[in-house]
Amino acid sequence: MSGSTDARTALVTGASRGIGLAIAVELARDGFAVALNGLADDEELRAAERAVRELGGPVTTVVFDVADTARHEHALAEIEETLGPLTTLVNNAGVSVASRGDILDVTEESYDRCQAVNARAVFFLCQAFARRLLGRRRDAALYHSIVNVTSANASAVAVQRAEYCASKAAAAMISQAFAVRLGAEGIAVHDVRPGVIETGMTAPVIESYARRVEEGLTLIPRIGQPVEIGRIVATLASGRLPYTTGQVVSADGGMLISRF
Repeated sequence: MSGSTDARTALVTGASRGIGLAIAVELARDGFAVALNGLADDEELRAAERAVRELGGPVTTVVFDVADTARHEHALAEIEETLGPLTTLVNNAGVSVASRGDILDVTEESYDRCQAVNARAVFFLCQAFARRLLGRRRDAALYHSIVNVTSANASAVAVQRAEYCASKAAAAMISQAFAVRLGAEGIAVHDVRPGVIETGMTAPVIESYARRVEEGLTLIPRIGQPVEIGRIVATLASGRLPYTTGQVVSADGGMLISRF
């Protein structure tokens, strides 16, 4: 095992690009050893690894489909063999809908894909991570946490991608359930809900959202950036929001505040 036994070590799923990569970078800046998960061992994941490695801390990649729950335990074991005991899980990997459109036209395939990646994978990776932590002695001086990146659509309906909303609402409840179960065990669980963030996933609609932002969609009059979500997650994972668990952090520029 090459990792230090007293280091903070995080797994970030969906870390090849966008919000996941930004989270990995900010965790590395905070001194975490970081395992970057990607769906394939491709140039995108290798470039992400290089970007994190440039910050000087321990880093590795772990390739698996988060929807393949049979791979979860093996992946966690692989990370710990390379970097040392995990302290932190960031469930960031997610998929959007097969196509935007009328809720009456949603296919079972699109619905099931959203649920498999955005909800089911989150549930069972939280479970595998928690079981691993509870099955060993842990350094009480280290902060242990799960941060689930859900979405503003966990509560706000976008009817043209209803199956995505349903999956993110499920992920939000998963966060609450694990917070209740793990609070007494010294493992905090948080739910970060990005709003309109400039990523590859939002690229097809970013111009329309930019116009809506100009018209007052958000209280902070601009589109959010992945690095901002990264800093929020690093703040939570580092325990800089003490004596909290089950928190919902709406990283949406004030978009969902009720207004007249």
